Amino acid sequence: MAEPDLGRIIETEACVAEGAAWLISHEPRFAYALELTGPLPLRRNPQGFNQLLGAIISQQVSVASARAIRARLDAAGMTAPAPILATDEEGLRALGLSRQKARYARALAEAGIDFDALAHAPTADVVKTLTVVTGIGVWTAEIYAMFSLGRADVFAPGDLALQEAARMLFGLEERPREKAMRQMAEDWSPWRAVAARALWAYYHVAKQREGIA
Repeated sequence: MAEPDLGRIIETEACVAEGAAWLISHEPRFAYALELTGPLPLRRNPQGFNQLLGAIISQQVSVASARAIRARLDAAGMTAPAPILATDEEGLRALGLSRQKARYARALAEAGIDFDALAHAPTADVVKTLTVVTGIGVWTAEIYAMFSLGRADVFAPGDLALQEAARMLFGLEERPREKAMRQMAEDWSPWRAVAARALWAYYHVAKQREGIA
């Protein structure tokens, strides 16, 4: 069976730079944004169970809290499905997970995802596979496809920072909601993941210029 066409895979800073150059040539407002931000980061993450477990840990907590919980789980060897499944909910809660996140961690461990196969699946199938797991939404699945799998043509239209960056950069009266943001991003294909990097970087710079940390 032939491999599906996954589009470009972002592997190096040169890939990001190529995508940025394409965006600048197709949309002048990206030229303005990138003038402010400078070169965009590669932002590649590892693949697999442990990366998604980290995403679950990070939901609705501060970066410092997430790191502390992550450190306790790592120290206890909770980095793979088997030890998670061998630990009951109370044991996971003792390591810092909330009751809800303990359930999510066990659901991820029980899902039996073939991460090697997922790396070669079309992005729509990646999102479908991951969002079946309790505790993993579309945003998390799209971020996984973008940064762990390196898919160049993935966007996360539900991301509030991307929506706000688009409002500022394109001079919109209101922050575009998810549906409008998804439609808007179609113009940035096949480099939507680089457009996302540009908008995140622009959001950070613009907020700093406004005096907002």
